[in-house]
Amino acid sequence: MTNRKAFTLLEVLISIALMGIVIVALFSSVDMMQDSNQQLAQYLEKSKKTTNITKVLYMDMIDSDGNITITKDEFSRVCIGETRNSLYALPSAKVCWIVLKKENTLARIEGNGYHLPLRLEERVEIDPVMTAIEVFDLYHEKDKILVLIQQQGKEPISFMLQGIVKPEKKKAPIDKNATTIPPTPL
Repeated sequence: MTNRKAFTLLEVLISIALMGIVIVALFSSVDMMQDSNQQLAQYLEKSKKTTNITKVLYMDMIDSDGNITITKDEFSRVCIGETRNSLYALPSAKVCWIVLKKENTLARIEGNGYHLPLRLEERVEIDPVMTAIEVFDLYHEKDKILVLIQQQGKEPISFMLQGIVKPEKKKAPIDKNATTIPPTPL
């Protein structure tokens, strides 16, 4: 009786045990890959958000008229007098980037002809951009602007813009036909 056509019970049990060990190893490796993919997706989402924020700030400045005011008081802020980069379809907008005290939130304020602090009748759009800001600083010298942003516990973001020139103050035109009256002595 050397002619066998079936497995013994012991062989079937051993193969089931080995298959169970292999399946457990496969499921744990699949679970680790899913966790890794989720972490990568979260990192990419944060990176994309940071990239979009810096892109908007960059475009606000590059499309500006050069009238950029940097104020370093209790609120670090940058106001761009007029920019063509509007998120709300304005032909030209005044944009301010300001660090609010609540959670050190970096916010972008867009509108027309408003003043800080805002008055009740002024209509603006305020977009909270980042929280936990440790550093929001800009340096403007001649035609260069250096931007530094750092969130708590994260790598700093920095970039430089060139070619942003402050507009020259226009002098009143001299009227050649006007007559001048000499000052009278006292």
